[in-house]
Amino acid sequence: MQIQPDILENNPRSMAKQGVASMLAVALVLVSLAAFHTECSAHRAANPDGHTKGVHSIGVCNGVIGNNLPAPSDVVKLYKSKGINAMRIYAPESNVLKALSGTGIGLLMDVGNGALPGLANDPSAAAAWVKANVQPYPGVSFRYIAVGNEVMDSDGQKTILPAMKNLQGALAAAGLGGRVKVSTSVRFDVVTDTFPPSNGVFADLDYMGPILDFLVSTGAPLLVNVYPYFAYKGDPQNINLNYATFAPGTTVNDDGNGLTYTNLFDAMVDSIYAALEDAETPGVKVVVSESGWPSAGGFGATAQNAQAYNQGLIKHVGGGTPKRPGPLETYMFAMFNENQKTGDPTENHFGLFNPDKSPAYSISF
Repeated sequence: MQIQPDILENNPRSMAKQGVASMLAVALVLVSLAAFHTECSAHRAANPDGHTKGVHSIGVCNGVIGNNLPAPSDVVKLYKSKGINAMRIYAPESNVLKALSGTGIGLLMDVGNGALPGLANDPSAAAAWVKANVQPYPGVSFRYIAVGNEVMDSDGQKTILPAMKNLQGALAAAGLGGRVKVSTSVRFDVVTDTFPPSNGVFADLDYMGPILDFLVSTGAPLLVNVYPYFAYKGDPQNINLNYATFAPGTTVNDDGNGLTYTNLFDAMVDSIYAALEDAETPGVKVVVSESGWPSAGGFGATAQNAQAYNQGLIKHVGGGTPKRPGPLETYMFAMFNENQKTGDPTENHFGLFNPDKSPAYSISF
């Protein structure tokens, strides 16, 4: 599979991006409060026209920053054989889209951050993008178009909402406005004051507020990348490993909402829900667009910890969070270990599978 430049910039992970500073507040409280669900089964059924309805609890991100990865047709076969019913890709890739056609696998597709200025400035560019990347694939079960992934610079952020609006208009003109939702994928640290979870607020409501209003108007969810791993890596002395990996051993009470938390993932997601309430957009759904744990390459990155977290995530999200019970659509990062990713060595070890399609560790869907 050819690696696209946009993909290289669109799915980096780093400790800072997950708001470790905000999670330190969690850590301090865990010191004093630490005391010592259901199998994910809610999958969407396909309509006769190939579109899907309902909720996938678990999907998997299909990163392609490697020179030894399986062909798209083999990747899709692996998804099907494992019962994985949703995929995220980080830019349009025709071979992947062709392989997905007719499978009923729900798709979250990024436009690629490099495409944002053009899509924002010219509605005809958005129409051309939809014509090239969506309309030729009527058998693909498109669910979401992610307009930007973790865009942090102010100039880039200014392009997100205009691009979202132009793409929404292009999809509507193509007769797809009600079927394919347009959103953006943000870092967890767009939310601050995350402990207790009931205190969560958006750090920059001037930026996020108009985006949330757009999501309210279209019924699209907010896509958020949520990584307990980076919070644990940032302060392992105070953040309990069991709490970060869905293992028993820690209970945290939130006096603000009266809820009890037994894992960090729930606390992080519920702080997002609190921020949505604070922004007066409580009806916006949250989709976790990335979450995972590396199996090698750095502190806390072991196959045992990765298996504990990712298997726990699969089992957990079908039941939702204390604040919002019910299936929580979540995309695990990532399907394969990617040997050409740069940065921290852990970046090469987020995969559930090796490039030869063997499991990186035992995992069951």
